[in-house]
Amino acid sequence: MVDSFRFTLIRVPISRLLFIGALLAACGMPAVAGPSTAISDGGPEAALEAIFLDIENNRLDSALTRTETLLKYYPNFRLGHLIKGDLLLSHAGALKRFGNVDGASRENLDGLRAEAIARLRGYRDRPKTNSVPRYLLEMSPGQAYAVVVDTKRSRLYVYRNDKGKPRFVADYYVTHGKAGSDKWREGDKRTPIGVYHVTSAIPGDKLADLYGSGAFPLNYPNEWDKREKRTGHGIWLHGTQSDTYSRPPLASDGCVVLANQDFNALSNYVTPGETPVIISDQVEWLSLDSWQAERSALNKAIESWRRDWESRDTDRYLTHYASSFHSDQQDRTAWAKSKRQINASKDWVKVRLNELSMFRNPGSEEMVVVTFRQDYQSNNLNDSLRKRQYWIKEQGQWKIAYEGPA
Repeated sequence: MVDSFRFTLIRVPISRLLFIGALLAACGMPAVAGPSTAISDGGPEAALEAIFLDIENNRLDSALTRTETLLKYYPNFRLGHLIKGDLLLSHAGALKRFGNVDGASRENLDGLRAEAIARLRGYRDRPKTNSVPRYLLEMSPGQAYAVVVDTKRSRLYVYRNDKGKPRFVADYYVTHGKAGSDKWREGDKRTPIGVYHVTSAIPGDKLADLYGSGAFPLNYPNEWDKREKRTGHGIWLHGTQSDTYSRPPLASDGCVVLANQDFNALSNYVTPGETPVIISDQVEWLSLDSWQAERSALNKAIESWRRDWESRDTDRYLTHYASSFHSDQQDRTAWAKSKRQINASKDWVKVRLNELSMFRNPGSEEMVVVTFRQDYQSNNLNDSLRKRQYWIKEQGQWKIAYEGPA
């Protein structure tokens, strides 16, 4: 992205008024009228757009005033300081590029340019009210909020559980792995793709300054990651070191990093042990009708599995398990043998599923992570536990590929 952006800037005969126009073009969107206020509650994006549009329209004094105001709010915002430097240099002559700084590290400038593009894109292309992330099929009653990360856009979205329907609440600029996404092994500096949960909260005063205001560790590697032999650990959502407001899009060792004020805002929506965090390389959006259709189809498959378990018809029950099924200890053959032995000892079985959640796994493979509290009763056993299943499509039908405790 940065390389194509730089190429565009070099090809255009740039004056001090056109270099921001090229930046806006790199975002893939035309210029629009600036916002009425310079600072938005969600971060500096509104101010950045107003500044860039002032520059494009030759309102350089206004742009400088806005930039100085922005830096009062965010004194460690390096992108803001770069823009201020450009504006001060513009009085001495034409600007040949965005980041007109002699002797500066090209890597650092490229990172700031990429951040500018990501912030503008995220601000201008916010989620539509009639669409939702494909992954949030069902949130349990105890999950008040869900987090969705789009690594391609360097954006984190928060959704509220509105009686089962996800409702957009807020979004924030984020940094992720230096080598991109789709983590496979320890030390590859990639951010994992998948469905995760926040396991705990660590306050900033218990951490090194690198982690800023605090951290939310995630359960990477999850059950499916372990099955796929993915390695690594210590994938967190966390803040930024104290001398820096934010970092470039690709600048972590695999964690998802927010500005400290954004991390503090996010803390209002995160409950350890409950909040899901779905990390995607590019969020897929669905209309509410399509979302409802996908949700209903999977709910129907889960209910059919539950009923067939209660029926004690083992053959029918086993049709819900994929040929590649594996639990923590057993493959499908061993699982089938165990279930036949158990069902032979039962006169009756009752199964209730409570606190059900369903989150579609990002990626090309059709897979949904299903978690619930299972209340099991029979003539010789009463049991309650939290269970997690991974459902996949096999020959066009939803089947269980993994089952184990959550």
